Amino acid sequence: MTESLQPTSADSNVYNLVVVNAGTSNPSSTAMLAEKTRDCLAQTALEAGAELRVSVIELRDLQAEIGNGLVSGLSGPGIEQANATIAKGDGLIAATPVFKAESSALFNGFFQLLDRDVLIGTPVILEATAGTTRHALVVDGQMRSQFAYLRALVVPTSLFAASEDWNDPALGRRIRRASRELWMLMKSRFSSQLRETNWEGYQHDYGSANSGDDIDLNTDLMKLATGGSAL
Repeated sequence: MTESLQPTSADSNVYNLVVVNAGTSNPSSTAMLAEKTRDCLAQTALEAGAELRVSVIELRDLQAEIGNGLVSGLSGPGIEQANATIAKGDGLIAATPVFKAESSALFNGFFQLLDRDVLIGTPVILEATAGTTRHALVVDGQMRSQFAYLRALVVPTSLFAASEDWNDPALGRRIRRASRELWMLMKSRFSSQLRETNWEGYQHDYGSANSGDDIDLNTDLMKLATGGSAL
């Protein structure tokens, strides 16, 4: 029987938020944008009488595992723990700096190594920071398609901050708008409901944590695929 990765909470009024920060400097503008969004979301949850529990995944702490994983195809303990943390999340904030008109290699590598099923239906705010507004379309032009492939549910408002945006009140308004969008999806438990009702409707990778154990390895096709004989 195929099993799904379900966001879980012992309290129906507690919501789990996961923040993935690909910023590498300290202090980091990427981390600051994610923190402002997190704080805004926490206030929104509080006003609704709910509790927001936050887990932060710092990708700079996983840089060695990410590099090794991309070469070997194997996941280290940090990546495995990140998979488990994200699987329990009701929502996600994914934030990256922009380098050469793309999200960072650290950010891309991390999401390439995650279990392909872990983000199905998970509400996500996509965020990026850069030194110039010329990179503003990276979020919607590149990152949104990446998360569509991962079958996440990206909120309508993405967040981008260049150097000149930090003193602009418009950034705060966008943060509030994106946070409210994420909160509405988290509050509905959209991810859990989708997985409970439609999990079998998705294609799952063979060998993934959710591919199930109902694959017949003795069929002629599987024998040929693994180098054996169908005769």
